[in-house]
Amino acid sequence: MTVKVAAIQMCSGVDPERNASDMARLVREAAAHGAVYVQTPEMTGAVQKNRPGLMAVLKDEGNDLIVRTARSLSAELGIHVHVGSTAIALGDGKIANRGFLFAPDGELVCRYDKIHMFDVDLDNGESWRESAVYRPGEAGLVASLPFGNMGFAICYDVRFPHLFRSEAIAGADILTVPAAFTKQTGEAHWEILLRARAIENGAFLIAAAQAGLHEDGRETFGHSMIIDPWGKVLASAGGTGEGIVLAEIDVADVKAARAKIPNLKNGREFSMQSAGKGSKGEAAA
Repeated sequence: MTVKVAAIQMCSGVDPERNASDMARLVREAAAHGAVYVQTPEMTGAVQKNRPGLMAVLKDEGNDLIVRTARSLSAELGIHVHVGSTAIALGDGKIANRGFLFAPDGELVCRYDKIHMFDVDLDNGESWRESAVYRPGEAGLVASLPFGNMGFAICYDVRFPHLFRSEAIAGADILTVPAAFTKQTGEAHWEILLRARAIENGAFLIAAAQAGLHEDGRETFGHSMIIDPWGKVLASAGGTGEGIVLAEIDVADVKAARAKIPNLKNGREFSMQSAGKGSKGEAAA
């Protein structure tokens, strides 16, 4: 079953209303090009590194503008709309970095909370401590859709291949990585990591990204991509500004790729040992 899917690239600012308007315009454009599934980037609702500023615009899930807009768009257009993520107030001073998938009738299919927190110090002076603000998710997720089974991840999750392998073993044909990758790490690792996750699991991968210089001073890498199970980039956006990438996918290609390289079936459990410095390589005491 061949279907057209889309990833929309955004440069979200600090105002959720403007971001919701931009999202709606781009989702409608993607649907007009025939997309039956449209994914938005991580932090669609607001890219805001100032914590008080972010907390001031946060809403709970039931009152969030991005969630309401995506639900309405899915029903209006008769497509699956996947909010890659938006910040959701949890009521205890913490936030969820939460993705939502809506069905063509506007009903919620599932939600996914980012599991791995981006706590890093980069050599260009950038320092991030997501765990100080966000509550990490605790569960991987696979959703059964009319055109395939979809596995979920968000941004930094892409560096943890066991998440994707677990989802693929659980039946995922399509993997998703909506992101707001920093420019520095994106230039070095973005495409390599995405293609690796697709190849390792013989799965399609769809990654909508934030791109460009944001109002809060952050700079994100962009290059939203759709990748096939053999690791071929089917569509890619540029590194700045908004855009739409579209591609046709068929999960029959997943079966074919996994038949050629059946690594999901060939994996084995193993133990780890330590070797000492002796010339015979004896196990360390």
